[in-house]
Amino acid sequence: MSELLGTLIGFVLTIAVFSYLLGDNLLFRLAIYLFIGVAAGYAAALAVFNVLLPQLVFPLMEGSGTQRLFLLLPLVLCALLLTKMSSSLGRLGNPSMGFLVGVGAAVTIGGSVVGTLFPQVAASTQTLRGMGVLNGLVVLVGTVSTLAYFHFGMRSRGEQPPMLNPVADVLGDIGQVFIAITLGVLFVGVYLAALAAFIERMDVLLSIWQTLKTTL
Repeated sequence: MSELLGTLIGFVLTIAVFSYLLGDNLLFRLAIYLFIGVAAGYAAALAVFNVLLPQLVFPLMEGSGTQRLFLLLPLVLCALLLTKMSSSLGRLGNPSMGFLVGVGAAVTIGGSVVGTLFPQVAASTQTLRGMGVLNGLVVLVGTVSTLAYFHFGMRSRGEQPPMLNPVADVLGDIGQVFIAITLGVLFVGVYLAALAAFIERMDVLLSIWQTLKTTL
């Protein structure tokens, strides 16, 4: 019975989401609100049971004196963060927000540099070694011209208005072509993934319909 109920709910929600093809309607909004509510509840449950309780509450209740002392700062920051819900006390939560933004920015930048930029440079050099002259030249020109496209430095000569370096300008135009090709390939990949997901959901709908027909 539980499997049949879950199958029926999945069928109704899938139809409700697909109803957006006919325009914005109540069924689609109900499905979206349900999805947002379930996602928010799941995230809150994970935060409480996987972070707050084992990392803050339980150590404060059962930990040693040293552990409790180290947990005072996170506890104070959490308490100050709650004051952001009040218009009159919201300023007290600025240190907590600053700490969150600073740590988040540091983690993001560090992850981008160490996990993305350096590996990409190393992979590009290894790719150039294993390619022929023509393929390696295309990769080199594409990489340099794409980086040149994001160069916005200008030089002023006398009374003339600031202008881009002609070489950087030409390389930027070439880089724009490579960027357009890359975005086109990415768009095709996203479209194919969405099409595959649509076909999979249609297959699920057909199988659910067959199950409901045989059961009911």
